[in-house]
Amino acid sequence: QVQLVESGGGLVQTGGSLRLSCAASGIIYRINDMGWYRQAPGEQRELVATMSSGGSANYADSIKGRFTISRDNARNTVFLQMNSLQPEDTAVYYCNADVRRIGSSAIVNYWGKGTLVTVSS
Repeated sequence: QVQLVESGGGLVQTGGSLRLSCAASGIIYRINDMGWYRQAPGEQRELVATMSSGGSANYADSIKGRFTISRDNARNTVFLQMNSLQPEDTAVYYCNADVRRIGSSAIVNYWGKGTLVTVSS
């Protein structure tokens, strides 16, 4: 099938930076939207940023100007550069992708297992 594997999470101080990566693998024909969501303890999962295959980006208001999403379509990879991190950015960050698999016309949504980002005050 298709797997999404995140990396790059960790512990950082307030004001610091981290860069998350997510690589998709498997029987992939094409990835449409690909991006990041996050879930803080006791909270619902929320959108952080997504990017279309054509490069159009969509950001949550809470992270605009601090986070930047980018993609490498040839490598089925999406990145999230996070700057000026704040304690409220602490969450598990999940990769998400809308994938058309080889041999199928259906678009299937996939999730990674998540990577923890902790911002200390």
